[in-house]
Amino acid sequence: MKYVKGSFLGAFLGLVMAQQVFSQPQGYEIWEPDIRKFEHADSVETYAPDAVLFTGSSSIRLWSTLQEDMKPFSVIQRGYGGAKLDDFNYYARRIIYPHTFSAIVIFIANDITGNEDDKRPEEVADLFAGLLKTVREKYPDVPLCWISTTPTELRWEVWPEIKQAGELIRKYCEQDAHAYYIAAADAFLNSDGVPRADLFQPDRLHLNEKGYALWTGIIKHELEKVLCKSGTTVQNRSSTDK
Repeated sequence: MKYVKGSFLGAFLGLVMAQQVFSQPQGYEIWEPDIRKFEHADSVETYAPDAVLFTGSSSIRLWSTLQEDMKPFSVIQRGYGGAKLDDFNYYARRIIYPHTFSAIVIFIANDITGNEDDKRPEEVADLFAGLLKTVREKYPDVPLCWISTTPTELRWEVWPEIKQAGELIRKYCEQDAHAYYIAAADAFLNSDGVPRADLFQPDRLHLNEKGYALWTGIIKHELEKVLCKSGTTVQNRSSTDK
């Protein structure tokens, strides 16, 4: 009987796993290892309850100085490369819901890139609205800060569409008493109105050290205003405090 029970249990678990894989939208499986790494970190790390959750795409993932840059804020860093709003929405509960935080800061900038599978600005804004709804299901009053997409030389040809999507997202933020649109784009343009090459890595897409320093000043300033408005007390402790 032990063999029969074990076989049944194995078959049952196999069926459950098969259903999970089947229900996962095609293409999203490439991010599953990243999400599982987040879940493992959630199981072994303890974060300050007033930490700020930074999440989104590769610019968040590659921000190696985030903890230091955001002091005295404590931070939780959850970025994965290539994130788009549709796959992020799919994983949002697994990324966000395990945490308690004073604010969430999101940067996702891969929905309009100049490729044939790009989304229209209206579609991007609708996906943001869906993400905002997901966050509000568990965190109705926690500040949500959306960082505007950075203008880059690599994607400059589609900047008008990217900018339009951003303006639509801004309008959604204005309709939510606790959502904030961090408009950082203009700081990355030179006097001729084109992206500043000195702020980016050779790939003409990701920020370099100087770019992150500029980003830090803008985001931290806005975050301070947001948390002051919400009445949050900032404590000087790191995200690894137990």
